[in-house]
Amino acid sequence: MTIASLLEPITGKPGPARLEHASDWMQGRTLYGGASALVGYTAAVRAFPDLPPLRAAQIGFVAPVGEEIELSAEIVRQGRNVTQVRSEVRNEKGVALTAFWLFAEGRDPNARREADALENWPGPPEDAAQAMKGQGPSFIQNNFEIRFGQAKGEDHGATIRRWARLTEEHDLDPVSKLVLMGDVMPPGAMRIMQRMGPISSINWSFNVLDPETRSKDGWYLAENASQHADAGYSSERLRMWDAEGRQVLDGLQCVAVFG
Repeated sequence: MTIASLLEPITGKPGPARLEHASDWMQGRTLYGGASALVGYTAAVRAFPDLPPLRAAQIGFVAPVGEEIELSAEIVRQGRNVTQVRSEVRNEKGVALTAFWLFAEGRDPNARREADALENWPGPPEDAAQAMKGQGPSFIQNNFEIRFGQAKGEDHGATIRRWARLTEEHDLDPVSKLVLMGDVMPPGAMRIMQRMGPISSINWSFNVLDPETRSKDGWYLAENASQHADAGYSSERLRMWDAEGRQVLDGLQCVAVFG
């Protein structure tokens, strides 16, 4: 099932839609978080096709997103450079995903600073061993190639870092690819769980550092790191780098840790 077929029912017009090809992107009862976010993002950009580049987003994963949904998108405010858009995905019971997108034109920089280089850079993805072959959720097996981004067998605390790329040839724009891939790793808290149990993303906020990114061969290094975990929740930092080591996404997420 192609990414295009998943997104085909999203016309940009408000109202019901049926994601007939959602099955390959399901994670339990709901679409995988990156796919759910991409549905909300696509609803926004198809409703308002002349938006400037996406710079930031705030996403709430409220309830399961399945095949039968209802979509809406509205411009909250449009200024000279910045346009803020809200989109929602509803299921039969109410809001399933709510998202706030910040689109902004580039300006002559008054401040410049490159993101810090990643410590312990793992080297190129073509030199890394394959990971998660035959393991993990079906949406991973159906849609992604994963390779190790850390030395196997070492103690990495509460950080999970892997190379990832989509297995399908596609025509996704760079930002849509980041939205789809940015939530692909499990939370770093999984490394420190005392007992195995379910996990669930509650929200996801991120800044797009390079809306024109086109990484070599489609590879991106994705990292989830638990910054604090207690009382059944983990505060996670989510980051992505291209194959040359340039950071392209910087995010934060709250994850429910059950069991």
